[in-house]
Amino acid sequence: MITLYDYELSVNCYKQRLMMAILGVEYTSVPVDFYPGWEHKSAEFAKINPLGHIPVIDDDGFMLRDAHAILVYLASRYDPSRLWYPVDDPCRLGETAQWMLFAEGTTNTASSARLHDNLGYDFDIDAVRAGAHKLFRVMDEHLWFREREGLDWVVSGAHPTIADIALFPDVALSEEGGISRLDYPALRRWTDRVRRIPGFVTMPGVIALGESPWD
Repeated sequence: MITLYDYELSVNCYKQRLMMAILGVEYTSVPVDFYPGWEHKSAEFAKINPLGHIPVIDDDGFMLRDAHAILVYLASRYDPSRLWYPVDDPCRLGETAQWMLFAEGTTNTASSARLHDNLGYDFDIDAVRAGAHKLFRVMDEHLWFREREGLDWVVSGAHPTIADIALFPDVALSEEGGISRLDYPALRRWTDRVRRIPGFVTMPGVIALGESPWD
């Protein structure tokens, strides 16, 4: 069984919980006191990940770090349909890699703004917010044109990929970093589609479709 070194409020840890829930993969969660304890920077945690980052998974002795690398692994190993990581389709696989790299940008901007506002991280808040809006405009336009083609996801085809999972939390939690999504209607529609994926699970700040944030 997979062990996930986890922090409930981390977008990168949530990506793994979401992917495993969708794939029906059982796992155990080991909470890491990311804040205020900074346990991920401790000498003890360095034995698990010398880079001092979460998430990390241990799959029966196979250790893997980096949020997006873990998504690749989970989809490759636990999705027999081979749709979440489309290795049988070179074009869709290339698109998936392209948008996974794009997701590094949304994490470094939108999610950095959230860390600044919620946990006091020392980022140039104006720069990261501006960077997030630039990326959101690109996504919104891309998704608008996809919708004109009858397509729902960032990668071509009828099925979502790990790229959608990599991008979703950064977008869904952006307002916690002062980044409004009001000007990005196609992006908002896409987040609703992600919420409709069977197996979807929430995290603090991410509600299920049809729920009220005041419930």
